[in-house]
Amino acid sequence: MALSYQYVAVGNGLRTDHPIPDLPFVDDSHLPIHDPGAIEASGRKPGGGTWGRTDPCKDGGWVAFTTDALRPDLGWVVRWHPEHGRSVVLYRDEDVASAYMSYEGQALLFRAGGYWWDGATWYRPSQVFDQAREVYVNRPVPAALTISAADQPQGDPGKGVLWAIADLDLDTLRPAGSRHWRDDFALWAARHSDGRHLAGCVVHLTAPELAADQLLGVAELAEVAGIGASTLRAYQARGESEVPLPQAIVGGRSMWSRPVAEDWAETRRRSRDGVARTMADRDHDNLSVGVARLWDYFTNAFSIDLWDRDSNRKRFALRWRTKAAVREVAHDVAWTAAASLDRIVPLNDLGATIRAAVLFELADWQRTEGNEEVSYPINHAITRTLDWLIQHKPEQARAVVAEIVGEADRALNIPPAVTGFSLRQALALDGKLADENAYAEFLDLVLPPDH
Repeated sequence: MALSYQYVAVGNGLRTDHPIPDLPFVDDSHLPIHDPGAIEASGRKPGGGTWGRTDPCKDGGWVAFTTDALRPDLGWVVRWHPEHGRSVVLYRDEDVASAYMSYEGQALLFRAGGYWWDGATWYRPSQVFDQAREVYVNRPVPAALTISAADQPQGDPGKGVLWAIADLDLDTLRPAGSRHWRDDFALWAARHSDGRHLAGCVVHLTAPELAADQLLGVAELAEVAGIGASTLRAYQARGESEVPLPQAIVGGRSMWSRPVAEDWAETRRRSRDGVARTMADRDHDNLSVGVARLWDYFTNAFSIDLWDRDSNRKRFALRWRTKAAVREVAHDVAWTAAASLDRIVPLNDLGATIRAAVLFELADWQRTEGNEEVSYPINHAITRTLDWLIQHKPEQARAVVAEIVGEADRALNIPPAVTGFSLRQALALDGKLADENAYAEFLDLVLPPDH
């Protein structure tokens, strides 16, 4: 499974076929870019501290990375495709291994803060994760056009700069959008005569959603995500919450496309915390509705035991012999019980049991009715048990539902939409929540996203 792309490249290898705009060109002549095994070996040196790896890709190509032999603070990723050539990209060494994993799947290259190209289609940054299938959702970019090296304005190759990696200073590079990059690009193009035709060299993409007047700043991104701008800035400063890479830097300000902002907001809603909020108690928003009910139940039960039974009431000192005081004690004692839910119920075992039971039900009905149904009934007792888990541990129920949908798809060939509709119908019939919209909201976040 490829990772979501969250990494900032710092340079282009001179022998890349697909230069990244605004990044310097770096001499990669010491890198054996035609031999993935040799790339890996160059990073696997005795003594540790340097790294290297290579893997084949399903498209017939390969990807490899290595710590640079001359600059151990930097590392190279080389992605080769039999039809589309190679990307040779320089990263900081702390990012290079993770960036490499992002190239292991369909992506041949990344642009505009994680937009990626598979050789035919541009896709938005991978953010929304389908837990059932254990893959990121690939969402194509409408009306995207590829900008090739042949489309780029030409500069003066005599003014271009080719960096030796030993001299590359990441703190003093030319700013993004610098007109001097045209000269650097012209130098690369002049040196690229033995490589691919410039029309086959991808530089960037353009799309309506990436137009300058459509991009969002920090305040707008925060608004889409339902958080404050200060919270977003704190996330960025601390590297938290997987804030997406900006699509552009304009006047020193990060800017995002609206679809990227909306995907990030969807990812936050689908997170453990987001799913838990769908079952939050009205009076205790940090507790699920099931735990809050359990707390109330034990509070009442202990109040009866401690106050309504004469034999117990006599045990309290005179200054505590009021019903309100005893209820306060009962409330505290009840929390001990409610907070011990995982001791009262074996939640991991319960989740596995629900998963097995629902899948058995689906398989049994499939044998009886065939595989063309739009929904399958689920046993009342099984549904009520799933309902209990949803109310008491919604974040754990999230994983159970994803496993059910994924296994039904893989093992039984039941489409996720059919399994999802079956679960919705079952909870609508047998669920105990008075507000059926709560189930809909929960399942909207837990079931696979639209592809």
